[in-house]
Amino acid sequence: MYPTQKKPAYGIFVQEQVQALRKEGVEVDVLFVDGSKRKLNYIWGFFRFWGRLLSRRYDLIHAHYVFSGIIARAQFLYPVVLTHHGLETFMTWQRIPSRLIIPFMDRVILVSEEQKKKLKCKKADVIPCGINFDLFKPVARDKAREELNLPLDKKLVLWLGQHSRPEKRFDIIQAALDLAQKKDPTIDLVTVAGQPHEIVPGYMNACDVLPLVSDGEGSPMVIKEAMACNLPIVSVPVGDVPEVIKGTDGCYLCSREPADVAEKLLIAMNHPGRTNGREKIKNMEQSIIAKRIMAVYKEVIREK
Repeated sequence: MYPTQKKPAYGIFVQEQVQALRKEGVEVDVLFVDGSKRKLNYIWGFFRFWGRLLSRRYDLIHAHYVFSGIIARAQFLYPVVLTHHGLETFMTWQRIPSRLIIPFMDRVILVSEEQKKKLKCKKADVIPCGINFDLFKPVARDKAREELNLPLDKKLVLWLGQHSRPEKRFDIIQAALDLAQKKDPTIDLVTVAGQPHEIVPGYMNACDVLPLVSDGEGSPMVIKEAMACNLPIVSVPVGDVPEVIKGTDGCYLCSREPADVAEKLLIAMNHPGRTNGREKIKNMEQSIIAKRIMAVYKEVIREK
């Protein structure tokens, strides 16, 4: 996953990690294997990968996602670090190759303790992707709404993501909104999908609550980005969400029952003011995460 002109938000967290590492002095070349566009790109990826290795020397290969990891391990000249990012490691058919490839990696990075437990990968490092605190920061709600031409007299629920992905459970959000609107007709839904990353903070600051009811997640970026904007959150306990929002007033865990989601949304929208989420996730700022990844690189290089 990596952003393209047609899909500017696609894998933006990987690109941001690359940028953060470069700021810390790491030289990074990116080889993007766009398997979502065409599966044959994975086959072609082996040849492109070896073309890079024959033209330049490296200290280490860092692969993101299982199939890029397979391509990266098609050599033993350089050590390979693999990051598993999402629910594919324990919910889809990809969980099988995701587990099988782990012993062949020099180091594995996972993004949540839940992933580590479900993969039974005791030696993995748990390092979530970092947040761009310069981009995701609090802005006055009314100011954000005026810039986006959103109504000032509504309570706005923000849905970020693709409706078409069944594991994101937009059906639950629709059912919960129907119930919540019966109690408070001023509630409205704002949907944002496939937009450039720099547009997202405006919507987070303009809305009153962000729900997440996915069947599974790794370390959902949308939750941490909402925390950085001090936006109230209602989420099911997936990935590292319980740890991220723990002890934050205005953020609530819920079940996938529409009635429970609706109830928590109403509570969150009536929370006085914003949250102090930004303060709670200071340790997830991009430069801090980049330094943790660099520490893994140094250990692997020293071992090899």
